Amino acid sequence: MPAWAAALLERERVGRLGLLDDEGRPRVLPVTYAVAAGALWSAVDDKPKTGEPARVRYLRRRPQAALTADRYDDDWTRLAWVQVLGDVEVLDLAESGEGLDALTAKYEQYRAARPPGPFLRLAPERVVCWSAEDAGRR
Repeated sequence: MPAWAAALLERERVGRLGLLDDEGRPRVLPVTYAVAAGALWSAVDDKPKTGEPARVRYLRRRPQAALTADRYDDDWTRLAWVQVLGDVEVLDLAESGEGLDALTAKYEQYRAARPPGPFLRLAPERVVCWSAEDAGRR
């Protein structure tokens, strides 16, 4: 992965998690995430929910997903995006380790109220990225 893509993943505050629902239809959800221990981590936070969140149910059934982080700018020569594809593990709080540490370091809201989980660990198998700055050099 180019250095600019790794930096974009570290810096951006929101990613879009792409997955398939119970009926095989594509879904894309905005998520908080952090990079730690060679993976991307996201957490189910304390928002009121009834039962297991749909994204967790979907990922238990089909654990493949993609997380996309992007940089938008009205100056289109600065556009860039990174997509990380791989398998997702659904983990509980006791298994969150470095992922929880990275999430609490990145988000003040998680320092005030640590997310109870479950946690999603996306292990990268493939990275696809594009930058208008790099495309212009070809």
